Amino acid sequence: MAQGNMNTVPPSLADKAGENADPAKLQLYADRVRVYAARVTGPFRRFKWATVVVLLGIYYLAPWLRWDRGPGAPDQALLIDMPSRRAYFFWIEIWPQEIYYLTGLLILGAVGLFLVTSLFGRVWCGYTCPQTVWTDLFMWVERRIEGDRNARMRLDKAPWTAAKIARKTAKHGIWIAIAALTGGAWVMYFTDAPTLVADIARLQASGAALFFIGLFTATTYLLGGIAREQVCTYMCPWPRIQAAMFDEDTLIVTYEAWRGEPRGKHKQGESWEGRGHCVDCLQCVNVCPTGIDIRDGNQLECIGCGLCIDACNRIMSRLGLPRGLVRMDTVSNQFARERGGGAPFRIFRPRTMIYAAILAAVSALMVFGLGTRSTLDVSLLRDRNPLFVSLSDGTIRNGYTFKIVNRARADREFVLTLEGIPDATFSVRGGPSDVQRAVLGARPDQVEAYRVFVRAPRGPLAGDSTPLRFVLEENAADGESSVQDTVFRGPG
Repeated sequence: MAQGNMNTVPPSLADKAGENADPAKLQLYADRVRVYAARVTGPFRRFKWATVVVLLGIYYLAPWLRWDRGPGAPDQALLIDMPSRRAYFFWIEIWPQEIYYLTGLLILGAVGLFLVTSLFGRVWCGYTCPQTVWTDLFMWVERRIEGDRNARMRLDKAPWTAAKIARKTAKHGIWIAIAALTGGAWVMYFTDAPTLVADIARLQASGAALFFIGLFTATTYLLGGIAREQVCTYMCPWPRIQAAMFDEDTLIVTYEAWRGEPRGKHKQGESWEGRGHCVDCLQCVNVCPTGIDIRDGNQLECIGCGLCIDACNRIMSRLGLPRGLVRMDTVSNQFARERGGGAPFRIFRPRTMIYAAILAAVSALMVFGLGTRSTLDVSLLRDRNPLFVSLSDGTIRNGYTFKIVNRARADREFVLTLEGIPDATFSVRGGPSDVQRAVLGARPDQVEAYRVFVRAPRGPLAGDSTPLRFVLEENAADGESSVQDTVFRGPG
C-alpha cells in the first residue's frame, strides 16, 4: 500500500537540486496544501449523509433517554457515574469489580473493526469515525456560508473586506457552537443531563464540568474545523496498520487503469479508439475530502468514503460511457476484469472466519456472564499485621475484613457462620461478641465492610496455619450464599 509522500522532497525542489546545490538552501518542509472539497451528489454521498444524521442523533439525544431503576437510583439510560463508581447501560449496571466487561467491549470493538476492515476496507474511516462525522458537518456549514469549492478558493484569495470578515466570523461562530454542543453532550454521559443543563443555565455548573466542556469544545473545533484531513494523515495510527487486514478480496475504492488509460481530454464527437475512458477532468480529486488522486492507487490518505465514485459516475453518464471507472471492488476482481472475466466477492476467508469466531466467543462469554452474574459479591481479607494475637486466657485471635457487595435494589440480611475449627467463636465490631452465628445487613446497591475477629483455643489448631471457612447465607427462602476459604494463623 502506498504510504504517501510525507518524507519525500517535493519534485520541483529535487529537480533543481544539482551537484553544486547548497544543502543549506534546500527546503525539506512543505507547507500544508489546503483541501477544498467540492460538493458531490450520488448514492455514496447520500449514504454518508444518512450515517452522519443517525450517528449525531444518537450522540446528542442518547443522554436524554430515561430508564427506571427504582428508588434512589439514577434514571438516565446511559450514564457513567464517577462519584458512585457505576456504569449504567439501560438495564445493565457495571460495578468497579466488573471492569472485565469493559475489557470485553474493547476486544469486541477492536476485532469487529478488524473484521469490517478485512471485508469492506476503511468503511469505519469513511463513514463512522467521529473525526469524519464532525468534519462532514463542519464542511457542510462551510459550504452553506462560503459556497462550493471555487467560491471558497476565491474568497480565501480575496482581500479582507467587511463581507469576507462577516462570512468567516459566521462560519467559525457556528463551528464553535457545534463544538460546544459536542463537549456538553459528552459531559452528559458522566452526569445527569437535565441537571447539567439547568446548572449551566443558572451559572452554577461545577468547575470540572466546565473544564471538560471547554476541553472537548476546543478539540472538536480544532480537529473537525481546522485540522481535518491532517488528523487522518498524520495523527491517526489506523491508516498505518490497516494494511494488515487487507488482502486481494477486500472491497476498496479502485480505479480501473486498464480501462481508463491512457487518459486525456476528450472533445465531443471524437473517437474513443486507442485511448482510455478517463478524460482527466480531476473531479475525483476535487471531491476527495483528503485531496488525493485515486488514480494513483490505494494510498494512506484514502478513507474509503467513495465520493470519488459518485463524481466519476456522473462524468461517465454525461459522456455516455459505462459507469464504474472508479468503483468499490477487490484487487482479485480487478485483475479478472482486465482479462475479461470476473472474481466473486469472497466473504468467508480464513482471516474473516477467525475474526468472526473471536467475536462470537467473546460475545457469548459476555452474554453468559451478564445472564448468570450474582447480585451478591463477597470478599475476605485476613489481617497480616499482626498475624495473630495471643490473649490472656490462652486463646488465639485473628482479624479479618469482610466485605459484602449488594447489587440488589433492596435491603438484605445474611447469616455468617464458621467452619473448620471446633469451639471457634467470632466477634463483629459494633455487633455481637464471641458468637458462632451473626446476622449481617447489606443496604441496597452498597458495599458493606465488617471487621470480624475470630477467637479459637490452641488445642484444635494445626500448627501455625489452620484452614478456616466463612459461610454467608442470605436470610431468605431463595437467597444467595457465599463460601470464603482462608486460614487461621497461630503459634507453631
